[in-house]
Order: sequence, then C-alpha cells, then structure tokens
Amino acid sequence: MHRRPPIYRLVLWNIDLTLVDVARVARGAYADAFRKVTGRPLVALPQMVARTDSEIFFEALALNEAGSAPERTEAEGQELLARYTTELEVAFDARLGQLQTQGRALPGARDAVAAVATLPGVVQSVLTGTIRPNAAAKLRAFRMDAFFDFEIGGYGSEVYPMGAQLLRSRGRVAEKYGGEIATNPAVYLGDSTRDVEAARIGGAHPVAVASGRSTASELRDAGADLVLDDLADTDAVVTAVNWLTSAVSAG
Repeated sequence: MHRRPPIYRLVLWNIDLTLVDVARVARGAYADAFRKVTGRPLVALPQMVARTDSEIFFEALALNEAGSAPERTEAEGQELLARYTTELEVAFDARLGQLQTQGRALPGARDAVAAVATLPGVVQSVLTGTIRPNAAAKLRAFRMDAFFDFEIGGYGSEVYPMGAQLLRSRGRVAEKYGGEIATNPAVYLGDSTRDVEAARIGGAHPVAVASGRSTASELRDAGADLVLDDLADTDAVVTAVNWLTSAVSAG
C-alpha cells in the first residue's frame, strides 16, 4: 500500500495582495451582500486592506448605520454575520467570471507556491481574511488551488484575531498530520504589517512581500524575518521557506 510522505513543515499564505489582486470583484460582492442582509446600500466602504471579512462587515455596519444603528445583542450580531457570509459567498460566486478579467495573479505567485510545494515534508494552506469558499475560488481562478490544503487554514468568517487563527490552524494541522508538525518551525507569507504581527503571535516565521500597501521598511520594522519585493524570484522564495523551516533554524 502506498504510504503518504511524512508532513513536517507548515507554510501558510495570505491571499489578497500577496498572491492575487481581485479587489474590484470583491468590492462588488461586499456591496451586494451588505444590501441583502441589511436592506440598505453600502454607501461608506470601510478599510479593507489587511482586514477579515467579518471585520469589514461590522465596520461597514458602524459606518453605514451611524446615528441610526439598532441595539443588537452579541447573538444577534453573530446571526447577522452568518447571514452576511452566506450572501457574500453567493455574491462572489456570481462574479467568478470576472476574476480573470478584472483581477490578476501577482508576479511569480503561481510559480512560487508550485515550487514550495515540491519541498520535502511541506503542506501549504492559507491564513486569510477571506471566507473559505471565496478564498478557494480566488486561487482556483488562477490555477493555484491544487497546491493548498484548505481544511487546515484560517478564514475571514472567524471572529478570532489572525494570530489566534494561526494557532488554531496549527492545531488542525497537528490533528490531521501528526503532532510533530505543531512544534516544528512554520512560515507565514503576507504583505501587511498585520500579517507580520499575526505570524509572531502564532509562532510562525513572518516572510513579508512588499506587494501590498505596507512598504518594505514598515514590514521590516514590524519584525519580518525577511522582506521580498515580490514573488517573481522563485528561487529566493523557496530558499527562504526552506531555511526558515529547517531543523537548523529551529535550533
């Protein structure tokens, strides 16, 4: 019987502005989902960069209901969020044909994830502000989904901070692949200072990619182990991941 090779290295990726840029498509989906759930248009758009879908929704509520927001219990807020994430999946699914025409894969992204996947013992997943079905759709549109195990990732439907999500993701990895990987070095590649902070909180090595809104200097100051201008140099990405997840770096 064929035995699965041992998995002992975890590599997590942010999606938006690290691997792909589909902001135009996402904004339309946010607006549709918000209108269907609240009955009002999304007039004021909240900050979306480095935010989870759940954060974006609650910030949108605060901005668009200013002065007229009804009092809601925590349970009512969570029920509203659940409805919103359902509508967000529907709205995004209706726009799948726009992903390639109005979005793009960032330079070197597919080659980078494909090359990292060939490293011995690596399992790749995502730690993203996007809800799971939409995260998979974004990567599928640019032929990257096959390189990821979506079962162990962290997503924007969760209300936990990104650092806590990373810890929860490592727990799921341990359950699926064995306990050793939970204590081995992990890497999280993202484009924002919040990604760097989440990696630090979650016990992963932050590799920052200056392809988003954060500058290389800001990413270094936030504590990134390494800052790349982009993912175009596949060898540089693979070398960084290999080094940071090696037994030598763990010691």
